[in-house]
Amino acid sequence: MKKSKLKVAILIIFLIIVVVILGGFIYYKSSLKAIKNNKTVIVDIPKQSGIADIAKILKDNDLIKNDFTFKVYCKLNKKVNMQAGKYEFSDNMDVKQIIEKLEKGDIYSEEITITFLEGKNMRNIARVIAENTVNSEDDVFELLKDEEYLDKIIDKYSFLTDEIKNDDIYYSLEGYLFPDTYTFENKNVSVENIFGKMLDKMDSVLKEYEMEIKSMNNYSIHNILTLASMLEQEGISLDDRSKIATVFYNRLKAKMPLQSDVTTYYGLGIDMGERDLTEAEINDKNPYNTRNYESAGKLPVGPVCSPSRESIEAIINPSEDEDVEKALYFVADKNGKVYFNNTNSEHEKTIRELKQKGLWYEYE
Repeated sequence: MKKSKLKVAILIIFLIIVVVILGGFIYYKSSLKAIKNNKTVIVDIPKQSGIADIAKILKDNDLIKNDFTFKVYCKLNKKVNMQAGKYEFSDNMDVKQIIEKLEKGDIYSEEITITFLEGKNMRNIARVIAENTVNSEDDVFELLKDEEYLDKIIDKYSFLTDEIKNDDIYYSLEGYLFPDTYTFENKNVSVENIFGKMLDKMDSVLKEYEMEIKSMNNYSIHNILTLASMLEQEGISLDDRSKIATVFYNRLKAKMPLQSDVTTYYGLGIDMGERDLTEAEINDKNPYNTRNYESAGKLPVGPVCSPSRESIEAIINPSEDEDVEKALYFVADKNGKVYFNNTNSEHEKTIRELKQKGLWYEYE
């Protein structure tokens, strides 16, 4: 009889344990699961926060349903090494995923990186800034016209002069903002701070060639960046660029127009490759166009894009190769190979040969 009662008691206790465990499991699953609204939540876990503090923060942000069960879970699973910092959580995450992120210290960062490509003009820079920050394109253009700002940076940077304030220049800092990838604290970064980093980088690049630039008595940094910007869109390899640079200098010495298509497009506010130009557009008289003979021996009023280090270097150190020593013309085939000639007749002959070989680029 006693054995029978003992068995019944054991069975009852066992059933109670099963019910408790099952009930606890169900409660755990339902109470610890994050509420699903398909949204992300940024939470800040202060330094020296304990499990109770973390549980309250997560509960207050609707990432868990019950802070008590969270603490129990952490206690049972020995989850004690959670790190302080700012975190981004999805309310689809379960408790295990939340704790894993806290243990790894997978900190949320508001930092942004913006890449400005070489060969792009100020219109593109403004568009990239607008796409990646809270600023608009108009914010960029307004700063470029701000006299007080321009005076301030001219005082700060030795490579900037009043040349950038020439009324004929479309965008004051065109060609001066070094193209690279930059990191900023967050999307609220100001245009002025963005420009500051880009100008700082240009300053450091130009200082690498300080001695060579000083020896170029007839060319200011404004001239150098203007030529480098043209070269950026005309040349391909570093070797080609240095040779094209020599052609530019040869034409300037010969008092010939540079006849660079990139300046013609820029002067008209049209991006290269956007469309073909009309004859009237090609001969348009604007301060950038180097296709008309009024520009003979002259540079455009300013840069037409952001030049790379390679293009700046090529302008500072043009090629001394014999094949371009007297060259006045160059042309590229559809594969990007560049041909150099000393006379116009040789130049025209090269073009005819390229057309015969199917290497001349034809617009569709």
